[in-house]
Amino acid sequence: MTAAVTPETQASASSMTQRQILQAMSGLMAGMFVAILASTVVANALPRIISDLHGTQSSYTWVVTAELLAMTATVPIWGKLSDLYDQKLLIQLSLSMFVVGSLVAGFSNSVGILIVSRVVQGIGAGGLTALAQVVMAAIIPPRELGRYSGIFGAVFAVGTVAGPLIGGVLVDTSWLGWRWCFFIGVPFALLAIVLLQLTLKLPVVRRDVKIDYVGAVLIMAGVSALLLWITLAGTEFDWASWQTAALVSAGVVLLALAVLVESKVQEPMIPLDIFRNRTVTLTTVASMLVGVAMFGGTVFLSQYFQISLGKSPTVAGLMSLPMIFGLMLSTTIAGQIITAKGKWKAFLIAGGIVMTAGMGLLSTISADSSFLLLSIYMAVLGIGVGMLMQNLVLAAQNDVPASELGAATSVLSFFRSLGGAIGTSALGAVLSHRVTSEMEKGFGGAAGGGAAAGDGEVPDLATLPEPARQVVENAYGVATADVFLVGVPFAFLALIAVLFIKEKPLKTQSGLERLAEENKSPTAPVH
Repeated sequence: MTAAVTPETQASASSMTQRQILQAMSGLMAGMFVAILASTVVANALPRIISDLHGTQSSYTWVVTAELLAMTATVPIWGKLSDLYDQKLLIQLSLSMFVVGSLVAGFSNSVGILIVSRVVQGIGAGGLTALAQVVMAAIIPPRELGRYSGIFGAVFAVGTVAGPLIGGVLVDTSWLGWRWCFFIGVPFALLAIVLLQLTLKLPVVRRDVKIDYVGAVLIMAGVSALLLWITLAGTEFDWASWQTAALVSAGVVLLALAVLVESKVQEPMIPLDIFRNRTVTLTTVASMLVGVAMFGGTVFLSQYFQISLGKSPTVAGLMSLPMIFGLMLSTTIAGQIITAKGKWKAFLIAGGIVMTAGMGLLSTISADSSFLLLSIYMAVLGIGVGMLMQNLVLAAQNDVPASELGAATSVLSFFRSLGGAIGTSALGAVLSHRVTSEMEKGFGGAAGGGAAAGDGEVPDLATLPEPARQVVENAYGVATADVFLVGVPFAFLALIAVLFIKEKPLKTQSGLERLAEENKSPTAPVH
């Protein structure tokens, strides 16, 4: 099914100057900044939030996972909607949902309401994730994407650096508190909506398609069943139990039905035939594994800084800077070199090697690790991830027809987010189980440890006597190292996947120019 494109619209869209592209990207980058800020600003506040709301280690994991799961499930839906409606309007709608989710989260008085609000935020983030990169591919040729991905990397780094610092300061400021971690993103989101209205000019592509809601529901239900099993097994019930059998069976059956539906419907949420493209298949596998390793490992670093090392939320934010700077530098430098030389595979291989090394190094940390060593290890991980994430998207976008750019980008985003959700749940379960085990050893049994060891709640170190505090610090140090150790094989498998990707010359035409050549037909007027 092809979109119609008028020559006038095509000419105006495909002949954009660098200044026009930068203006168009300003709203997109503002929107992405909001999404990044909203997730990172909460990172250092979560231990305090969960403690104040009397949540458990499992609920700590689900506050993160809920957003990832909602984002994952809705990315393909947003991608399909972009075939039917104005992409600019859709991005503004996703930002509006983000605002609603942030306000509900800020006023939450229970973990349950907080998790629901994170689902709403995740749906909004799904729109931003799906549409931002589709729009960039439409207006920027793959050969030039490296230059602009450097800008994206800088925005990512600023949002990631600012988030934990702002979150830490807000949590440590008595007259503000953690609720402002959610409120602070609202004005930025509103600014992004206005900027998009003023700067983003795109042809509206309308296609006669049907959205596969059945497939979307089956995918979300199947993934949710498996995530529930991974999160609750070992704490709420045994790994070998009827609950495990029920959840795993339900997840497998629902996902099998999803594949069946996707293979039959005219417009599937995840077009299965796109996996006939070797580059798309391998970059998808690598993206999912990067998601498992990256999200699954780093989401618990802030908790490690605060509980195992006894740092304040503000200091914990500062301690994450080496990883962010490593990511920012590698993304920016790799993007510039790729634009200049046109070669990209070497950066994927180097990123896989360095990311695996970084995960391995972080698997050696403990409650006694020095900040210098931690900084080196985190910088190594950041450098590796920075060389991988954006360039995997670039490789896939470069190797598909322009008519499949949206599908390829959505598939990559979907599986990266899915990997992140699975990684956070699975490694969160590993961490929770190991923390409980270490505390029971330290306290001579769960009963001896009281609340800290027995009921799974995230402990408040300020309320613990010194001997108990040392046991808790050691438990979280050992458990966090285990999380990274489990993540190492996933990082290594990502490296294996990129080794088999065939390097192809980067195209010099934008997505809209390529689409015009493929279709030789009209688009609707620019809005």
